[in-house]
Amino acid sequence: MLESLFRRLVTRGSGEESDPSGDDVRTDGGTVTKTATESTGGSQRSWRESEFVRSLPFWLPPALLMGLFVYGAIGWNAVISLTEWEGFGSPDYGNLDFSMYARMLADPTFVAAARNTVVLLVAFTVVSLVVGLLVAILVDRGIRFENTLRTVYLLPMSLSFVVTAIFWAWMYNPEFGLINVVLRGVGLGFLANDWISDPSTKLAAVIFALMWQFSGYCMVVYLAGLRAIPSDQFEAARIDGASTLRMYWRVIIPQLRASTMSAAVVLMVFALKAFDFLYVMFGDTPGPSTDILATMMFREAFSSSNWAYGAAIATVLFGLALVVIGPYLYVQYQRGDL
Repeated sequence: MLESLFRRLVTRGSGEESDPSGDDVRTDGGTVTKTATESTGGSQRSWRESEFVRSLPFWLPPALLMGLFVYGAIGWNAVISLTEWEGFGSPDYGNLDFSMYARMLADPTFVAAARNTVVLLVAFTVVSLVVGLLVAILVDRGIRFENTLRTVYLLPMSLSFVVTAIFWAWMYNPEFGLINVVLRGVGLGFLANDWISDPSTKLAAVIFALMWQFSGYCMVVYLAGLRAIPSDQFEAARIDGASTLRMYWRVIIPQLRASTMSAAVVLMVFALKAFDFLYVMFGDTPGPSTDILATMMFREAFSSSNWAYGAAIATVLFGLALVVIGPYLYVQYQRGDL
């Protein structure tokens, strides 16, 4: 009672008084109840001033563009693969089926291209990782001209597939290519070959050229991993009497699993994108020994106007990319890095 009287005396000059219940008390004894509009306006104002709303102009336009031109295009490609669209007509979306995928399984050209894609994917990745790891170990052990070697070895990574293809097409030339010229110069002319015309060596020649371009990237990734390992582990292995080979095999290389996984994912993605290299070197008909899914997809869609069949091949290629990237993203998510 005394508290209410004191509050009235304090607020008398304002024309309104505050009641302990939360309502405003008028000087004539009546009350003015607070409306819900005031509290709602405050919540709306705080929502409009939130970081999410303020960040919308920065991320929403690119998200919409990506959703339309990337994920929308992927979805439309998948729908086209269920039609029988070919030639210059319009696709018929009223009769969707999996006939193009059944056609792929019965197509020996597709089987050969899929096999070559897997071989390229695995061989190129493994060889590049092994060569990159060996060079990284040599550089890490402090060889002479370390900085020069590291720069020169990484330089091919900056080249595009087009430049690399033109360069290696000249290197593999049977008449004046550097490889055959050197072999003849050192008395090994019997080993000279038409490297990119012989079906038995075409795919190996492609894998070697791509390894030359990307093993430098593996070297940098492994070198960073090696120099992140504490030096006391090297000293402890030496004190225990471990040889250099055993020390690397048992102690050092097992700690490079994260480097190996990240480098392998990048290499496999580039292997799936090797269309530029093969197209510049062989055109859209590289032959059964070197044909991959990317070149077959381009040939069917843009050279033969078999749009639905090309879309089905592209969908399979997209599925392969998901198989490559999916496990890596899952591991990163489990670690809390995503």
